[in-house]
Amino acid sequence: MSKLNVAVVYGGRSGEHEVSLRSAESIIAKLNPDRYHVHRYFVSPEGKWSPKAIQPEPGANPEIDVVFPITHGTFGEDGTMQGLFELADLPYVGPGVMGSAVAMDKEVAKRVLRDAGVPTVDFLIQRRGGLNPDAIIDKLGLPVFVKPANLGSSVGINKAKTRESLIAALDEAAKYDSKVVIERAIVGREFECSVLGNEDMSASYPCEILPEREFYDYEAKYILDTTRIELPANLDEAQTTTIRKLAVDAVRALDCEGMSRVDFLLETATGQFYVNEVNTLPGFTSISMYPKMWEHSGIAYADLLDRLIDLAIARHARHKATQFRR
Repeated sequence: MSKLNVAVVYGGRSGEHEVSLRSAESIIAKLNPDRYHVHRYFVSPEGKWSPKAIQPEPGANPEIDVVFPITHGTFGEDGTMQGLFELADLPYVGPGVMGSAVAMDKEVAKRVLRDAGVPTVDFLIQRRGGLNPDAIIDKLGLPVFVKPANLGSSVGINKAKTRESLIAALDEAAKYDSKVVIERAIVGREFECSVLGNEDMSASYPCEILPEREFYDYEAKYILDTTRIELPANLDEAQTTTIRKLAVDAVRALDCEGMSRVDFLLETATGQFYVNEVNTLPGFTSISMYPKMWEHSGIAYADLLDRLIDLAIARHARHKATQFRR
């Protein structure tokens, strides 16, 4: 049986560039060498490809059977890279163009989830050049979370407890995106749940994130070694069932396939779960929770990579069966 040629695309023009490098190395180390031949495609922070770029033309990349993109964040997770693979007529791991784009934009994702009946936290949108802290305080009060609309790994996110810290948080978020999302701060607990599948989806057992910092920010995720993880999460059976169902509901609502990690908040006062975010190319570093949750749920890291590649090929075959011309 001949090996599949897997193009691992990593790096990219994003604030999550360094995380992408670590994810890629973990994936490459775990891809079964008896089944796959790995081709590296590195994208620099300036957007330069090495050793060469994937060509946006069917048949122009004969050395590639399937693409495994692990370009977290903007220009990689937001549908732009996925559009390139579609033009090239290549199977690729993770959600398609629309699901990737919708999930990446926190405002659009929240609106879609809300319309689908998936609980989301109250929020406001402001734009660079029109930031108004008083309007936020009048509507949502304090504290609030302030986020760039299109970014991940908690880059540019801050919790604001005072008007002064809110102004600083708005200014920082606006450096990363012209659109800023402001959310009511939830007092409670943080959870994550992994989702796998195309038409048929399943959710892993969830984990609880217990950061020692104010919240699960970039430093807590990737630099400091102080965050505690409880896997499985300390939830009763009904809560576990609820969070797993909501995870699949959220992924379906955003039209995502392949893989996604859904982040949750559980409000202490009400017992309500809220979907905080859907990550379509979640981290695959040695400490990333997407593969760890599946490992706890019975799928080892290397087997998970096999499944994701198989899902990519199956979706591409389904897509190829669609007629695009009269």
